[in-house]
Amino acid sequence: MRMLFALDRQDYAGCKQVQRRDSARAIIIRDGRVAMVYSRRYGYYKFPGGGLEPHESPVEALQRETLEESGLKIIPASIREYGFVHRIQKSQTDETVCWVQDNYYYLCEAEETVQAQQLDDYEAEEGFTPLFADPLTVIRANRQVKESPYDPIMFEREARVLECLRQEGILPE
Repeated sequence: MRMLFALDRQDYAGCKQVQRRDSARAIIIRDGRVAMVYSRRYGYYKFPGGGLEPHESPVEALQRETLEESGLKIIPASIREYGFVHRIQKSQTDETVCWVQDNYYYLCEAEETVQAQQLDDYEAEEGFTPLFADPLTVIRANRQVKESPYDPIMFEREARVLECLRQEGILPE
């Protein structure tokens, strides 16, 4: 899979260990809008998907996480690699730990029928809401998030992936 871009803070010189948790994320497009999960609490958007469990392939995690977060069941035959974003930075909680993550993005289609979400406690507390959003709305919103417990690099990652999709003509300019 091709690398779309790297998000490298270059702030990890003192790190003594590496923590890694890769993720897989779905790019589902309908009528020029893209499936996103919106945090009502913090006002950011993210592609449906999440971290790989130790026994999972990226495609297995993609299908599981997308269904849990958004209720969208991916059609397996539609899954196509798009690209990945490589992220590396010092941990926010431990200065001796370097956080490394490859975020794998897949173009895919989902069944029309939406199932019930199966949210973790923190996802429910944030009010995770699945929706199909205008890409420019998502880009603007993610670059204006003022308050959240997360590193803003996550919001920028999603905005930049949307910009790549627009530049390549996959989403309308």
